[in-house]
Amino acid sequence: MNPDHDEKPPHQGHSHAHDHAQAPVRVLWLAVGLTLGFALIEAAAGWWSGALVLLGDAAHMVTDAFALGLAAVAALLAQRPADQRHSFGFGRVEMLGALLNAVLMLIVVAMIAYEAVIRLQSPPVVNAQMIAWVALIGLLVNIGVARLLWPAGDSINVRGALLHVMGDILGSIVALVTGVVLLFVDWYWLDPVLSLLICGLIGFSALGLLREAVHQLLDGVPLDLDLDAVRAALNALGGVEQARHVHVWRIHGQIIGLTAELALREAHDWERVLHSAQDMLHARFHIDHATLQPSFADLSPSEPVSTHCSNPQEHST
Repeated sequence: MNPDHDEKPPHQGHSHAHDHAQAPVRVLWLAVGLTLGFALIEAAAGWWSGALVLLGDAAHMVTDAFALGLAAVAALLAQRPADQRHSFGFGRVEMLGALLNAVLMLIVVAMIAYEAVIRLQSPPVVNAQMIAWVALIGLLVNIGVARLLWPAGDSINVRGALLHVMGDILGSIVALVTGVVLLFVDWYWLDPVLSLLICGLIGFSALGLLREAVHQLLDGVPLDLDLDAVRAALNALGGVEQARHVHVWRIHGQIIGLTAELALREAHDWERVLHSAQDMLHARFHIDHATLQPSFADLSPSEPVSTHCSNPQEHST
């Protein structure tokens, strides 16, 4: 290791990063309070009016309050620093939170869809005016919660929570449309039909989130990266014969890891190739956590020289 390229002090900029990390946690807990509070009001209104669209949305919001709380706990745990047993830290807890939220959403969708199918067979009379007013208030509350969460939407965990809130917004819109229409015509079948429509939309989004969470937990190549393009870019570096054993995965959040062996034409090219590879990976693929190992024709496999860097400015040999 070259002493001229020591890593930055571990606590440099820590206070700013900590404050930035705390923001999503505070926002998530505020969202929990708003969502749960209105869910209780909506449940009471749904029970009194007999509207499935309100009862279903209230159950959905109670579940979402739990999901938001789960996301807040996951975000809090993800802030824990790395230790001797978890050298990468606890950032992947957010992926687990997203996975659980997606599964929870699919369960709620299945329950509402089942009740909607039953009601289609014999649509009950509902209080249209109550539905319209409660749905309008719920729509405003849910839009407010979404605005709170949106700035932190780059986290898969917050995206999972935001998916629940977007489902609530769609549910409120469906309830509002149902209430307004029923004020003028007795289309009581509209309540379960629109409930089924919203279940389909939310279920599709939940399946997408579930796929992404499982993919990340299995150390899959990030969905927005092309492994062949990364390998080709490494092969195109001057002095590189071939990039071998290229592995790319998302460590957590926006931190992407890469390991690769670079077969070189000349041993003395390693320092230049290392710097070029680091700069290229950062500029083209936003990969700042790369472990690169050279191999040379005149060295046996037992004599590798490995290098690890956390960003393009930290070079070592």
